[in-house]
Amino acid sequence: MSRTTSRRISARPPALVLALALVGLSLVVLPLVGLVTQTPWRDLGSLLTSPPVMDALRLSLVASGAAALLSLLFGVPLAWMLARVDFRGKALVRGLVILPMVVPPVVGGAALLFAFGRRGIIGEPLYDATGFLFPFSMWGVILATTYIAMPFMVLTVEGGLRNLDQRYESAATTLGAKRWTVFRRITLPLIGPSLIAGLVLAWARALGEFGATITFAGNLQGRTQTMPLAVFLALEQDRGAAVAMSLLLVVVSLVVLVALRHRWWPVR
Repeated sequence: MSRTTSRRISARPPALVLALALVGLSLVVLPLVGLVTQTPWRDLGSLLTSPPVMDALRLSLVASGAAALLSLLFGVPLAWMLARVDFRGKALVRGLVILPMVVPPVVGGAALLFAFGRRGIIGEPLYDATGFLFPFSMWGVILATTYIAMPFMVLTVEGGLRNLDQRYESAATTLGAKRWTVFRRITLPLIGPSLIAGLVLAWARALGEFGATITFAGNLQGRTQTMPLAVFLALEQDRGAAVAMSLLLVVVSLVVLVALRHRWWPVR
């Protein structure tokens, strides 16, 4: 029996596995089919170009982009510390980093409010000194989405660092390269796929963020109302607009994830 035939036979899943996989796939596909069938195609253009939708889309793209960049800026050093440095309480620190992924987003928004709100432990002295407030502002949206999205960056990059062959870094150090040079010229390029994957995942999570944003930044049209918040509001007032905006979010996210798929998994 040839190797090709052997590989083909081994790739055939058992009937039960195939059935369960199809059920799992249907759980993802059927809601999207329902969304497509309910889309008001004739009015789609006018709905998506209305001022509230355009404001929400602009705000979502700006906030999610900023959150992804901030996650990259702060998440990569944090991932490096967790992957390379041994210190007491490391498990607790990692748990705190992952916490925004598992706690209800509303709880995260409330925690942000108690920390950065008008009476928060940081927000109050900041307001007294500068008059600046995070809640009910664009900066509040960015802060909330970064809080929720950064754990995806940290975990992805930490995994890349742990799987990295450190012999290249050791060789560069032996040749006299400084630590920052090694990090910038050797480490970062080698974990490039993990960086791209973390950046995309953080952006996608920030784009779809709802609970922490509405709790911390509110739902003010043209100011803090992102696309998910606009969808939530439209469900009670204009179902067609809610469906149209939901479809737009799905399409934008899917296009980005598919276009960058080769960055983190093999393409066949």
